[in-house]
Amino acid sequence: MDPVLLARTGTSAPGRAATAWAAHEAELRGAVLRVPDRPVREPGRASLIVCGVSGDAGVPPGSGSSWDALVDGARGPVVLVPDLLAASHRRTGVVLGVDARDPSAAALAFAFQSARLRGVRLHAVHAWALPADAVYRPFGVPEADRAAWEDQEVQLLGDALRPWRERYPEVEVLADVRLLSPTAALLHCSERAALAVVPGGPGALAWQEAARALLRRATCAVAVVPS
Repeated sequence: MDPVLLARTGTSAPGRAATAWAAHEAELRGAVLRVPDRPVREPGRASLIVCGVSGDAGVPPGSGSSWDALVDGARGPVVLVPDLLAASHRRTGVVLGVDARDPSAAALAFAFQSARLRGVRLHAVHAWALPADAVYRPFGVPEADRAAWEDQEVQLLGDALRPWRERYPEVEVLADVRLLSPTAALLHCSERAALAVVPGGPGALAWQEAARALLRRATCAVAVVPS
């Protein structure tokens, strides 16, 4: 099992929160928790990197750069733990932001695995919007059209999740289609989640912005998984 890497953050509040989260994650995975002596730049083989961030700005303590620098340079999942992480026994689920039109296999795999390790439900949320020309319709969008479009989105999400449900039959999955922005959808669906998972990379900027908004709320840890 590849180790869990903890980006060194000292004894600050984000550092303590990240240390506790990383230790628990390593125990769940049966992995070694490793704390490099130097900042993580080329981590090599690791199951994930854990870093504490300031919830108000999303900045790794002492790094002098935004957390995007760490996420962009990572080869695998990066878990960002806000310093004021809300502690609640009710926060047990895993929520996944997924683009059903271009699903990230890496993010799906990490989310399903995280839910299985915790023995909790995976809440997979797909955000969608009405067609651009809908706003120009003089009498608004007919309910039948909106329902048909939504049915298409539901089908897309179902197709994206199907192979992963087959691979992880023990994981209960809630497939959720929301006529909202990714940020609004993730904030709403993560109210009781312990972990939120979003895809990384240039094609997933909307979900990464949603992750940043969630970190500012400091409600749960956020995993950014590069494709």
